[in-house]
Amino acid sequence: MKDKFSINVVWGWLRSALALRAMLVPVLAVFTAMLVGGIIIALVGGNPFDAYLGLFQGAFGSAKALSETAVWATPYIFAGLAVAVAFKGGLFNIGAEGQLALGAVFSAWIGYALPDALGFDLPAIIHIPLAVSFGALAGALWAAIPGALKAYMGGHEVINTIMMNYIALNMTSFLLNGAMKDPSPTNVIARTPPIAISARIPRLFDPEVLRVHWGFILALVVAGLVWWLLWKTTLGFEIRTVGANPDAARYAGINVERTIVLTMAFSGMLAGLAGSIEVTALNYRHELGFSMGYGFDAIAIALLGKTHPLGIVLAAILFGGMRNGATRMQFLTQIPTDIISVIQALVLLFVAADAIIRYIYRIRTQEERVVLTRGWGG
Repeated sequence: MKDKFSINVVWGWLRSALALRAMLVPVLAVFTAMLVGGIIIALVGGNPFDAYLGLFQGAFGSAKALSETAVWATPYIFAGLAVAVAFKGGLFNIGAEGQLALGAVFSAWIGYALPDALGFDLPAIIHIPLAVSFGALAGALWAAIPGALKAYMGGHEVINTIMMNYIALNMTSFLLNGAMKDPSPTNVIARTPPIAISARIPRLFDPEVLRVHWGFILALVVAGLVWWLLWKTTLGFEIRTVGANPDAARYAGINVERTIVLTMAFSGMLAGLAGSIEVTALNYRHELGFSMGYGFDAIAIALLGKTHPLGIVLAAILFGGMRNGATRMQFLTQIPTDIISVIQALVLLFVAADAIIRYIYRIRTQEERVVLTRGWGG
């Protein structure tokens, strides 16, 4: 019993050490991006220390700042998880932007049109789940199309999801400028009517003071569920196996085609949830262009988080904090908020090309350590 306990303790320490080492490169990538960003700020005449102080204050310096950072991070968590699930299945979902937009459109439609269609108001306990579920379903079905094309026709999911983005975004624009446009006489914006009160997810605190809502908590819960699905269920094992080696998965009896379609559908569902929560918990309507960039930022978040749900939550909070703190940074230093996009691009560059970080900080890969160990052993 004692030996078994000792082995478990050692194994626990080993797993923790490996997890910390896996986080080392992303952390150093963020640090290096901030360092290079500081140099750029200095070159354009700004003070990097004041800029980053303002960025931190705007992102985490008060209860309101924390609330707004959580609001920004919520769609990033959902969209980052969407991209990560596809990565685990060996797929590259570039279509999160379009899936998110369709999720928002369908949630808004259920939110404002269903009570009128039924002739009576629904209770919130029914209306909220319906609005959120329709948004998630729209994203899932839209992503399943390129999944099926990949599985059964050999069509590359990168090309197909990019094309599906164009279709989804233009279809959304058509609807918001036409059949779904708010008919209010004073409205000149491409947006839907406001959703019913019964379809609105409540705020966590006083809505007049803090905008953080229960959607943020739901995002954290979903991140935990995604971890459980990927590492504790048969379906998760199949997704990871197909992603690692489709031929071996087929030899092991896994239905590769079905798994590819399910993976893309699950990925699209998470992206659809991102749009759905923005409508039902924050904006209370869908407005054209509100989500521009979320789906593409999600790729950087998934890479920075090493496609692990916990890493994605942390990366989403970081990106949300940078977006939220940019205004305060600009107020203190007059540095354009576009510098935040530059820093995010640098983070993505250093994470994607991690050989740069490993070279700068002399971090050896596992294979290099094995080779060196064998060399020392003669």
